[in-house]
Amino acid sequence: MQTSRLYHQLQTLLGQSIPWADQRHLHTLIWMVIGLVMSECINLTKWRVYIRTRAVFAQSHQRRFSRWLHNPRINVQKLYSALIAQALARWGEAQITLIEDTSMLWDEYCLIRLSVQYRGRAIPLVWRVIRHGSSSVRFEVYQAMLKRATRLVPPGVEVCFLADRGFADTTLMRYLRDELHWHFRIRVKRNGWIHRPGKGWKQLNQYHLDLGEVVLLQGVTLTKTKAIAGLHLALARDPLSRQLWMVVSDPPTTLQTFREYGERFQIEEELLDEKSNGFQLERSEIRSAPALSRLCLVMAVATLVLTVQGQQVVTDGKRRWVDAHWQRGNSYLRIGWNWLKGVLHQGWRLFQTISLFGVVDPEPASASNKQAQKQLEREFTIKSYSFSS
Repeated sequence: MQTSRLYHQLQTLLGQSIPWADQRHLHTLIWMVIGLVMSECINLTKWRVYIRTRAVFAQSHQRRFSRWLHNPRINVQKLYSALIAQALARWGEAQITLIEDTSMLWDEYCLIRLSVQYRGRAIPLVWRVIRHGSSSVRFEVYQAMLKRATRLVPPGVEVCFLADRGFADTTLMRYLRDELHWHFRIRVKRNGWIHRPGKGWKQLNQYHLDLGEVVLLQGVTLTKTKAIAGLHLALARDPLSRQLWMVVSDPPTTLQTFREYGERFQIEEELLDEKSNGFQLERSEIRSAPALSRLCLVMAVATLVLTVQGQQVVTDGKRRWVDAHWQRGNSYLRIGWNWLKGVLHQGWRLFQTISLFGVVDPEPASASNKQAQKQLEREFTIKSYSFSS
């Protein structure tokens, strides 16, 4: 009976948000979300023990879920767009950060995603699954995703786009800046070329940086082919990790540029939640790009619901009901995950909201004191060069 009560609460929460032509499809999605969260893995047969329907045999449930994942009538982006647009409607801030990344599944499928940076994690916004043997994809493959995202961001909200070296494409940068009017911070490769007006061409790997050294280059042209002018670069060698960072930006760069780009790593936490630290995506036996895209819909709905639940647990002062740390140590997703289990086993109720808020996190997760102290010990020497054409 407990899962039936959880089912009805989720039906109330999601039923008015997603425009289902066939309510039976919504019912199956809710049971799949419950099975995924409770079993903590993607296994259609294991989900059976959490489902309350008239079917008796595990195989009946497995076939039902499989038919849903392979049903071409279920339009993933149309359904999820309605839900995430509602979640962002009360964003309430002037800027939103979007992160793009790719992830390989079994060296056979490439999952391309654009996510919303949110309080230490990333929430799926749009995605596409293609059969592709590499994590590097052409701009034309994901251009439609970016255009779709513009319709989901609340009106009047400025967008900052973050991506790693796989997206260091001047065609993308020109599209972001001139067509979508988004800002961007994108990591570039060491073998890239820049043109400095009055100074000529130089390859980025010719900058030999000492630990803690930062070089800011304002008003340069990036690459010799498909060149784009009027960009700005921030180069640095981290004094702790010793890693070399090269980030291109459309507004002038400062030391703050590295902190802004650093938010990109929050999508790595999202990937971890979907794989080894959460939903165990790579244990799925599904081998179909459209079916995997619908499976991503199940995970995206679960991620959004759990994150919002965790957010509300903290807002209502109930965090320590589910988090043993004196200060918040778990992500909002993990707090929401524990809360949802409490709904099932302790008689608690779901918070009937799906809204994400762009305001500063009132209770950010705290790192260990030792780790926090190391961050404060960083010292930098900054050299800045401005070039005018």
